[in-house]
Amino acid sequence: MIIALYEPDIPQNTGTILRLGACLSIAVHIVGPAAFPANEKAFRRAGLDYLDHVSVVNHVSFDTFQDWRKQESRRVVLLSTKASSAHIDLAYRESDVLLCGRESAGVPEEVHQAADERVRVPMRQDLRSLNVAVSLAMVLGEALRQTGGFPRG
Repeated sequence: MIIALYEPDIPQNTGTILRLGACLSIAVHIVGPAAFPANEKAFRRAGLDYLDHVSVVNHVSFDTFQDWRKQESRRVVLLSTKASSAHIDLAYRESDVLLCGRESAGVPEEVHQAADERVRVPMRQDLRSLNVAVSLAMVLGEALRQTGGFPRG
């Protein structure tokens, strides 16, 4: 399982997601360009000392990310408020890439269409969305539960 962040806007959210990746032994790919310098200093506040325990891979663009994931034969599961399927209804694979969009705008239509699967976290109709790190943690938890991917010990 891999996490991918599409052009993230908020370094604190990215730091939180890096910490999540560290704690669960999940690599985090950042699909650039990010709206901030995607470096250790930007992430240190939210990621604390966990940053030394996560594998971070930077892709300069969505095209380079697509080339990588196709070469690796990985399925992309997009987390989207526009998805029709709930995250608990998908059968996850160990090799999946869970892709999150920008906090401010999600992903453009071409990225949405490039995803192999699209899921949403069910929530109240009268509210807009959950925080990206919270949504990702919920989806990742279900994916790891299904695939037996939680770290042992």
